[in-house]
Amino acid sequence: MGNNNSDFENSINNDPLLVNLHNNRIHSNAEKEKVARDMLERYTGHKIKDFEKQIILTNFRYYLERFNAITGDAKVTKGVSFQAASSKKYKVTIIEFGVGPAMAALVGELVAVTKPKAVLFLGLCGAVHPSLNIGDFILPIASIRGEGVSGHFLPPQVPALPTFKVQKFVSQILVKRGLDYRTGTIHCTGFRFWEFDPKFKRNLLEERVLAVEMETAGLFISSFVSKVNVGALLLVSDCPMKKGGIKTKKSARAVFQKYTDKHIEVGIEAMKSIQKEGEKIRHYRW
Repeated sequence: MGNNNSDFENSINNDPLLVNLHNNRIHSNAEKEKVARDMLERYTGHKIKDFEKQIILTNFRYYLERFNAITGDAKVTKGVSFQAASSKKYKVTIIEFGVGPAMAALVGELVAVTKPKAVLFLGLCGAVHPSLNIGDFILPIASIRGEGVSGHFLPPQVPALPTFKVQKFVSQILVKRGLDYRTGTIHCTGFRFWEFDPKFKRNLLEERVLAVEMETAGLFISSFVSKVNVGALLLVSDCPMKKGGIKTKKSARAVFQKYTDKHIEVGIEAMKSIQKEGEKIRHYRW
């Protein structure tokens, strides 16, 4: 019998379509990786050598500020588009990359050049299921690809999934801290004012999703093809399906002040656990 791995490698190398697909990935395209390294440093102000192997992603500057206060030793840098901070004590880097599916997909590829052990997105979401309330945690098991960006990476029938083992570590920390959480599917969209579209809201109910947000699908898909182990822990910040439940400046400020530290602390602790105990997660070559 032949070597299965060698046979598979040969089948890829002898198929022009698979060769082109493979060469489009950061991990196998030296030119693309060089550009991505330069872009990550330019966008964050961080040198590649300053990134820790555990990375937290966030949409919000306030999360970066609270991360700095919680760790006490974070080195903050500002790039042309993002901000980043690294804690040597906790061996975690946080990147604030803005809002939206395009930026989420981009950061999933960019962080690949640091060869992280794990990446965790701490995001906010709007509740769809009526049992959810502001402050609830959701550990997504999948994300519906309604954002329009992930199609540039993989065909539409491919599900957007987080890395199971990253989610496992996060769930263990939530249980350890006595925090309730829900698991289920999220709808990811690039349609910001969906709250005012009855057809869109009806579709959410038919999909049986727990919540809706803008980043998970693009991040999960781009991370998968870039061989990045990625997870997400979402915090319910508003309940738009309920009367008066759409987020406002006032309500958003209250959510940040009440729940951000808890969200970040869970993320840091999960990353610490992965750094100490997490085994290597194998990625197949596609």
